[in-house]
Amino acid sequence: MCLMVKIDRYLRQTNMRPTTFGRLAIKDPRLVHDLRRGRELRPRTVARVEAFLSGGPA
Repeated sequence: MCLMVKIDRYLRQTNMRPTTFGRLAIKDPRLVHDLRRGRELRPRTVARVEAFLSGGPA
């Protein structure tokens, strides 16, 4: 499943703002906005976001 789909689902389920998500996941409040505009993440950053989504260490 696409990372952006997982993030959008998480945002809906938790009623979290995209800026809050980015700040908590990787300390980047523009993360979600930038991903929606085509930003590509390095594998290490993807792993950090995935860990945050699964409740592990960010």
